[in-house]
Amino acid sequence: MLALEALDLNASENMLASIQELQLQPVIQNRVTLWKLRNTNPLRRYSRRSRSLSLSEAKALVAIACNLARQQTATIRQLLLVQEQLQSQQLSPNHNIQLANYCERFRAHFRSRMNSNRSAVAAYKDNERLDELALDLLGQVLFCTGTAGIHRFWSSLFDGEVA
Repeated sequence: MLALEALDLNASENMLASIQELQLQPVIQNRVTLWKLRNTNPLRRYSRRSRSLSLSEAKALVAIACNLARQQTATIRQLLLVQEQLQSQQLSPNHNIQLANYCERFRAHFRSRMNSNRSAVAAYKDNERLDELALDLLGQVLFCTGTAGIHRFWSSLFDGEVA
């Protein structure tokens, strides 16, 4: 979701709209509930470890993420194409304003929301590593946009790869 928020400045509002559109109100009633569900991630700064996500809550978050990804398909494809071109020329993402903006927003979201005391988060202290993560996640998000996107994303939660 951090990658999607870095893509879309209105992602928080679009998540709430997705809840309505996908009729997920029985699972996620409002903004506060969504925030609480997102904070069950143990790597987040303000993680709520008092409980785990239920199956229906996890599936709802996957559906929301896939819905947002579908809305951003053209942007995702464009950024990945630019990234591929820059990579073939051995240039950094900073050589394209849109890609640089995406990476900058991703770094800001990551640093403000993730707990730097966790070893999995501490591995991303420098900008270059965070940019690699941002671009890798962008590629994974693209696989969530297709007709089987929800299934792919759900499966990736268990095997570690979006395929």
